[in-house]
Amino acid sequence: MAERGLEPSPAAVAALPPEVRAQLAELELELSEGDITQKGYEKKRSRLLSPYSPQTQETDSTGQKETNQTPAPTAAQTSAPSKYHRSRSGGARDERYRSDIHTEAVQAALAKHKEQKMALPMPTKRRSTFVQSPADACTPPENVSAPPDVTATTSSSSSSLRPANIDLPASGIVKGMHKGSNRSSLMDTADGVPVNSRVSTKIQQLLNTLKRPKRPPLKEFFVDDSEEIVEGIPQPDPNQPKPEGRQMTPVKGEPLGVICNWPPALESALQRWGSTQAKCPCLTGLDVTGKPVYTLTYGKLWSRSLKLAYTLLNKLGTKNEPVLKPGDRVALVYPNNDPVMFMVAFYGCLLAEVIPVPIEVPLTRKDAGGQQIGFLLGSCGIALALTSEICLKGLPKTQNGEIVQFKGWPRLKWVVTDSKYLSKPPKDWQPHISPAGTEPAYIEYKTSKEGSVMGVTVSRLAMLSHCQALSQACNYSEGETVVNVLDFKKDAGLWHGMFANVMNKMHTVSVPYSVMKACPLSWVQRVHAHKAKVALVKCRDLHWAMMAHRDQRDVSLSSLRMLIVTDGANPWSVSSCDAFLSLFQGHGLKPEAICPCATSAEAMTVAIRRPGVPGAPLPGRAILSMNGLSYGVIRVNTEDKNSALTVQDVGHVMPGGMMCIVKPDGLPQLCKTDEIGEICVSSRTTGMMYFGLAGVTKNTFEVTPVTSSGSPVGDVPFIRSGLLGFVGPGSLVFVVGKMDGLLMVSGRRHNADDIVATGLAVESIKTVYRGRIAVFSVSVFYDERIVVVAEQRPDASEEDSFQWMSRVLQAIDSIHQVGVYCLALVPANTLPKTPLGGIHISQTKQLFLEGSLHPCNILMCPHTCVTNLPKPRQKQPGVGPASVMVGNLVAGKRIAQAAGRDLGQIEENDLVRKHQFLAEILQWRAQATPDHVLFMLLNAKGTTVCTASCLQLHKRAERIASVLGDKGHLNAGDNVVLLYPPGIELIAAFYGCLYAGCIPVTVRPPHAQNLAATLPTVRMVVDVSKAACVLTTQTLMRLLKSREAAAAVDVKTWPAIIDTDDLPRKRLPQLYKPPTPEMLAYLDFSVSTTGMLTGVKMSHSAVSALCRAIKLQCELYSSRQVAICLDPYCGLGFALWCLCSVYSGHQSVLIPPMELENNLFLWLATVNQYKIRDTFCSYSVMELCTKGLGNQVEVLKTRGINLSCIRTCVVVAEERPRISLQQSFSKLFKDIGLSPRAVSTTFGSRVNVAICLQGTSGPDPTTVYVDLKSLRHDRVRLVERGAPQSLLLSESGKILPGVKVVIVNPETKGPVGDSHLGEIWVNSPHTASGYYTIYDSETLQADHFNTRLSFGDAAQTLWARTGYLGFVRRTELTAATGERHDALYVVGALDETLELRGLRYHPIDIETSVSRVHRSIAECAVFTWTNLLVVVVELCGSEQEALDLVPLVTNVVLEEHYLIVGVVVVVDPGVVPINSRGEKQRMHLRDSFLADQLDPIYVAYNM
Repeated sequence: MAERGLEPSPAAVAALPPEVRAQLAELELELSEGDITQKGYEKKRSRLLSPYSPQTQETDSTGQKETNQTPAPTAAQTSAPSKYHRSRSGGARDERYRSDIHTEAVQAALAKHKEQKMALPMPTKRRSTFVQSPADACTPPENVSAPPDVTATTSSSSSSLRPANIDLPASGIVKGMHKGSNRSSLMDTADGVPVNSRVSTKIQQLLNTLKRPKRPPLKEFFVDDSEEIVEGIPQPDPNQPKPEGRQMTPVKGEPLGVICNWPPALESALQRWGSTQAKCPCLTGLDVTGKPVYTLTYGKLWSRSLKLAYTLLNKLGTKNEPVLKPGDRVALVYPNNDPVMFMVAFYGCLLAEVIPVPIEVPLTRKDAGGQQIGFLLGSCGIALALTSEICLKGLPKTQNGEIVQFKGWPRLKWVVTDSKYLSKPPKDWQPHISPAGTEPAYIEYKTSKEGSVMGVTVSRLAMLSHCQALSQACNYSEGETVVNVLDFKKDAGLWHGMFANVMNKMHTVSVPYSVMKACPLSWVQRVHAHKAKVALVKCRDLHWAMMAHRDQRDVSLSSLRMLIVTDGANPWSVSSCDAFLSLFQGHGLKPEAICPCATSAEAMTVAIRRPGVPGAPLPGRAILSMNGLSYGVIRVNTEDKNSALTVQDVGHVMPGGMMCIVKPDGLPQLCKTDEIGEICVSSRTTGMMYFGLAGVTKNTFEVTPVTSSGSPVGDVPFIRSGLLGFVGPGSLVFVVGKMDGLLMVSGRRHNADDIVATGLAVESIKTVYRGRIAVFSVSVFYDERIVVVAEQRPDASEEDSFQWMSRVLQAIDSIHQVGVYCLALVPANTLPKTPLGGIHISQTKQLFLEGSLHPCNILMCPHTCVTNLPKPRQKQPGVGPASVMVGNLVAGKRIAQAAGRDLGQIEENDLVRKHQFLAEILQWRAQATPDHVLFMLLNAKGTTVCTASCLQLHKRAERIASVLGDKGHLNAGDNVVLLYPPGIELIAAFYGCLYAGCIPVTVRPPHAQNLAATLPTVRMVVDVSKAACVLTTQTLMRLLKSREAAAAVDVKTWPAIIDTDDLPRKRLPQLYKPPTPEMLAYLDFSVSTTGMLTGVKMSHSAVSALCRAIKLQCELYSSRQVAICLDPYCGLGFALWCLCSVYSGHQSVLIPPMELENNLFLWLATVNQYKIRDTFCSYSVMELCTKGLGNQVEVLKTRGINLSCIRTCVVVAEERPRISLQQSFSKLFKDIGLSPRAVSTTFGSRVNVAICLQGTSGPDPTTVYVDLKSLRHDRVRLVERGAPQSLLLSESGKILPGVKVVIVNPETKGPVGDSHLGEIWVNSPHTASGYYTIYDSETLQADHFNTRLSFGDAAQTLWARTGYLGFVRRTELTAATGERHDALYVVGALDETLELRGLRYHPIDIETSVSRVHRSIAECAVFTWTNLLVVVVELCGSEQEALDLVPLVTNVVLEEHYLIVGVVVVVDPGVVPINSRGEKQRMHLRDSFLADQLDPIYVAYNM
């Protein structure tokens, strides 16, 4: 290049200012990484250097000139050889749409991208998913990291069911160290990723790709920080090309000639030839091999049509009640290889004055688009279908031999039109042939872009005039032979091959599609054999003939005066015509014989190139700039050879017609001369309406174009043709696309056919079938997005496909400057087909959107296409306390706080005053009511396996206490781990520890089938709690010391393990009494959903306060029975199972949740059997019942189960209430007496296990709808039910007595106002007294358990931080105290939230959207990795559905949450780990994903 010669010397560079040197260095880097083209680099560089070198400036301009001239010849030289010397790989027939011009452009565009080595991470796929390919085809490619080894299935996912609810801490994280530092000290790389993980290298690849600078985005979008986001509508690019020409004037065709003996109607022409030229051939049909099999003469056509017309009118009903009357519509159902029967039927209908509606032969009950055809038949009021005997036999039948009822079709009577079934008309019967008028002649069906089928009605006059115009334009004369390869039922095949031939007494030879498939050269052979003057073909037929050409040397096409190419408007038609001419010119084909034409169902023939005279100059070409086209402007392409579209003209306007070009959308305003628009035609030769659709008809068939000033053009209505184009020099018509194929992306127009052509130009022979590519757009997030779907060859390897896909993306990006949103490959022959073998686009789109396309390969590129996301939110600098306070006062807001009843005011019996400790209460009960049964334990059958009265429990506890002293040699204050299945044994061991002065720690026992996953957690609790011994059963003791256990943990270092199965009958000399109530009573360990193992300390006073608050809230006393179906290891579940009965004296019926897996009825049957009024359960139990008993309500009724006894059914939870689950549960069991008011939920957290609980008195829980968008901005905005983007929240029960909560800004620690979002802080006598950790980090203790508000609290209350976001709202209801009730709403845990784009997301909201999107998603979980959102979905359908989920998940998250999903992982059911409370453990899932342990079915890395 010119400027390279003007390199400044190193000394000159050194003399430049440092900032310029830095910019130069940056440019060099961009060039080396391929982020900038050579040309761009030089431009920028010279701009940087120009102020510092005078001579550079002058030479620069000359350099510019040179550079502008040089590329042309070099480009031509390089591309020339490729055109002729490219060796063709096998795959004979599939060369259909090859455009050499296009191929070169694409190769050049790809070469540009070559410098950037393939950076897209290849998706990971389990072998079984890709059914098509043999195993060896799936070898991992070298340049992309290999997919994970799926043979070593991890134990956690090997069982297809969910592992029995395991609490799994993530890689040993223990709360107590600061949250920010916890991961880095545990793992070796950033963000907790093991270094060797394949997954992380792929994600790294993805991140690197995303970091690349993209094309400059469209105008910046912004977020107004008010309540609403301003949705970005793309702003027009100020540099876009604009039309500059004058306004076009309508173009007229030559006048329609007047011929004296022209028949008054098409039927008259048939009558004339049928009676005067009966022996002349009219139509020849071929057999499967392509040999002529039957020739219909004009005489036969006339006589058989007459017979049919007579039969239709007179023989189908009775004389008084004929089935058909003139003007009725009739369906014509004939296969494409039977033109003869069709022609007879068509003309028979015309003679009988009934209106034929030709349709395709239905092949199955549910054909692609069949339902829409049914709609057309219904709307045309069709009750009769004509068909041939052979066709009728082939239609799908039911068992008893009747034709099946096709989906969406009206009931039809089938009439066979073979001659032997027709009646000869009497001598005196003559059909009524009137001169052609505007009455309908026939209806041609047309499928719209959306897939609906409409009937274009053509009048008898239009049919006749169209024949006349075609005869004049094509210069038809009597006796000529026409070879027709098109569908003879519609469009040009019908007009030339069935109408114009009869008008002009010509002979049509019809070549059906089935023959073409078997022998692609058959049409050329027919032209040769019949010395045909005219042939009607599509580009496809030209290609097929070229491919098969070498089989046939001695054919001559010299007789052809017209080769009518009916899809001459396609982007690849030019190169097809050129290639065909160059190959067959040697066989006598004349260049001027090639006549492209443009047609549409509504406007019929729009334009056709007239047959040329030998030696006349051939019509010109237009080489247009793709960029200009996308803005609807015609620009001759000069700058970039790659993004050009070459189009050929389709001749002139039809005789007697007038044409204008109008803007495709909005008012039909005339275009300027250099503007692309929709072609509109006004003439007598067009359709008249869409049958039965007056509204749509008006917009299409009655258009009055207007000038720019708004005045109408002329007084005749025009018809929209549905074609896009322009009128070029010499009034030549150019078509650049169809309205149906228009893709409007970000304000630019792209043509589906152009994109298909670009995709095909990427060497695809090995990967996909050429004719089987569909391009359409789907509307996602306020814009259209382009989707490309292709059929993959069965022998294509995984790597080839991926290579091809990435190159197609690059090619489309380069040539059309538009991103593809999704590129999917499906197995061969699975796309829905149209009857002639094309792809049914609208049906494909529908399958894509409903998730039943079943791709075998998919690439999503939302990061590059979605440029209209709102700007990320910038965090505002913290607001000072004073201004917040003033703000609250000015607004008259009350501070958001709420409290339960005051404990001081409630009179309590002498129990509390006498006994401060739970152990004392048990001893007192053992003396006062020794035989009162406190606990009953049930098994799966519902039988009581064990009970404990006050005395039994006391004695059992004494024995355990003595064992602790004797065997364990423990001292007061030692920690003891209790490892028991849920039951009374656990309760006894707990009180035994209290009696001995030891601190009990309850731990869930390991799962015998899944030791590797569950035992480490047990081990960790034992280590963290510094337990002096473990109390357990004999079975579990054996398990702890087993060989399997040794594989998971070090079994030699367990502390003393004591089994409590056979205890000596021995009493303690005296029971331990703690010196103060502030002493520790027990430790509560639990794994949070973020994988943190946390132990909190519960003092004796907290235990008594907790039991007392629950007793008061639920009104518990000794005559009560409560059913508990919960895990008894931590939180409120433990308190209800072990503590409350002893304190309040009520009887607890204990149902271990795992027993429900063997008997779903257990919990509800127990409630019914004991007529229990209060029951507690977990979300997992509720979900089990809802899913498992959903269809068994009748069974419950027959078993006599009635739930009307239930007053409160409380779900114990530490999360936002799952309203939909509660509602389904309530609705489901309403029929067996469950009151909808009964179901409620609790709220607790690590610092305080019971903050809210509905209880028996007080108002019902209230619900509110909040705006999700505001919630992401940490704001609460209440909206009405049904508002878009609204979220339903429910109060989590009532605040317990003695509990106070306040809502606080977690950053400033200042209180917030009513209905404002903040962290929930709690103050209560039963708050835990701190974390129990190895680290004893004082700061964290103080921050979480004893913290003060930064202002606004004169009393300086000590609060504990729950770590949950929520808000308090004062309601209109009255609380028990008589004041207005303050409702507390929990939104979600702070440490679960995802910070993305500066906004705060709650995983559950994204998961709810994802779960709704496809019926096969069983469960899903989301987490982030660096700044990518990862969505894991469990697939409960077949594996072929795995890839259907990828686009659906991406769409829904983008639409509803404004986020781009980075990775979609599809896994088996049961892979998402769920803990005992029914909460997803997302962090554990994240670690498994990054360590490559999920054995995913498919991992898609969205680009």
